[in-house]
Amino acid sequence: MTEQANHRILTKFDEVAQKYDSQRRKLIPCFDDFYNTAASLVRLEGKAPRILDLGAGTGLFSSYMIPMYPQAQLTLVDLSSGMLDIAKERFAHAEAETRFVTADYSTFEDSEPFDAVISSLSIHHLEDEAKQALFHRIHQWLKPGGLFVNADQVLGATPFLDGLYRTDWEAKIEATDLSQEALQAAYERTKLDRMAPLTSQLGWLCDAGLIEVDCVYKSYNFVVMFAKKP
Repeated sequence: MTEQANHRILTKFDEVAQKYDSQRRKLIPCFDDFYNTAASLVRLEGKAPRILDLGAGTGLFSSYMIPMYPQAQLTLVDLSSGMLDIAKERFAHAEAETRFVTADYSTFEDSEPFDAVISSLSIHHLEDEAKQALFHRIHQWLKPGGLFVNADQVLGATPFLDGLYRTDWEAKIEATDLSQEALQAAYERTKLDRMAPLTSQLGWLCDAGLIEVDCVYKSYNFVVMFAKKP
């Protein structure tokens, strides 16, 4: 990701950090199915698996790991220190070993492999080449048999379908009690999106050497992708 793109994303998400979690349920019409499906796919052995959360934000997806793996070793990586500050509060009393890294995950390095790499609503901000490069890095980060679960947004396969997705999303979020200011801020953040079609991303995961690649859940452009390292 370029420095300029990083700066735009960092600025937008630092601005909204304090309100992000309360708004997210309203901005994701399929919130419960979306996150519950993603969390249910993280099936790991051992009591203290190493889990890497890319673009972790306020730690929402990682928080689903705690009931499943109370002693998990979590590494949350995000560009926004404001978002990670909220995550630190969220995990303050958790038994899990939690590490917070303010960084661009495209260049993140770690000395030990992970049992799982997870991400939610982040990778769609990357350009297509950066997505492909990241999928190769995820393959490198994972232990043999390790899992990748990505809960994200995708581009419609055709302009008609993409317009359908957008129209449905706008109608649903405008039917909530979000203020006009919050709605406009959400629309403004979509300008940072660099979504790619689902079929392209599934292919890129295979190209990166991952197996058992599938879209396990889909509601309009909200999807949950799964892959595994051989």
